[in-house]
Amino acid sequence: MSGRLLLLATTHRVAPGLLTWPAWRELRAAAAVRTGSAEHPQLPYLREAGVEPEVIDGPPAQVARVLLELTGSATGTVLWLGAPEGDEAVLREVGMLTTGPAMDAADPPEIEVLHGSYDLPGARLLDLVATMDALRRHCPWDREQTHASLAKYLIEEAYETVEAIESGDAAALREELGDVLLQVAFHSRVAEERTDGGGFTIDDVAAGIVDKLVRRHPHVFAGVDVAGTDDVRANWETIKAAERAEKNGGTDDSMLGGVPFAQPAVLLAYALQKRAVRNGVPEELTGDDGGPGGELFGAVARERQAGADPEMDLREAARRFRERIRAVEEAVRAEGGDPRALSAEDWHSRI
Repeated sequence: MSGRLLLLATTHRVAPGLLTWPAWRELRAAAAVRTGSAEHPQLPYLREAGVEPEVIDGPPAQVARVLLELTGSATGTVLWLGAPEGDEAVLREVGMLTTGPAMDAADPPEIEVLHGSYDLPGARLLDLVATMDALRRHCPWDREQTHASLAKYLIEEAYETVEAIESGDAAALREELGDVLLQVAFHSRVAEERTDGGGFTIDDVAAGIVDKLVRRHPHVFAGVDVAGTDDVRANWETIKAAERAEKNGGTDDSMLGGVPFAQPAVLLAYALQKRAVRNGVPEELTGDDGGPGGELFGAVARERQAGADPEMDLREAARRFRERIRAVEEAVRAEGGDPRALSAEDWHSRI
């Protein structure tokens, strides 16, 4: 057997018809073009270009035999247009037939694989959108969820992501970031169904953050010159202030406007202090004001002034405390004792 069998692979994450020039060249020059489905998304575009594939229907082994027989009798290239999700079973059968005892080893067919399109960075996000759509349509639990019912999961996943970062476990971080991304996709999908005029899609969410990033980085996208990080921060605060004024119709132009109070107290104190100082409030006014919680507020200020992150430092202190307690517990249990029965003196001697 002689001849050339070309297996053309494409991705469903790129619009049909957007094929590479080598792919179009092979399609137009092939002696025969075959595919396994009359519903292949590339077919309308191939026909428009004058390429009319024929469909080979049947199980993978049968399709492979037909392709090889056609390759043996063709005077040019036989091109197989693979399914968008891949034709692994067909390719496996082709490989088995071409390496089996029935194949003429002296005259084997030439077999190549050509990628006609490639996934772009972020292409798998399209799969997430499609998966979320299917879950919303067909899963009873997913179908019942609302923005309110999902809110707790967003908070949980965010904290679990922080924990993964602190652990230094890259695999865990990837997984937790996926869980956070799921929440974004889930809320966006729920919002598509809103009928109160407040609906939006995940494309609207992405467009909004892209517009914001471009607007807040004029030194990258608008030719504004900056001398360094300080200029970037100053521009950022100026732009955010203008955004707040526009959003509130000019009724609230406070430098602290937009700092959400619905966050942990240490983070809130840090955010308020940082915003105030960036907008000209003297550092000494961010300390203890003598009222309830003032000492804690001042402690946050001292951490911040030292260039530290009070939230992360407090989490680290909590982690050290947890490990110290666990070490004592393990030691006491190894001795056959009960950690909860330790006296204060025992604890002081072991910590």
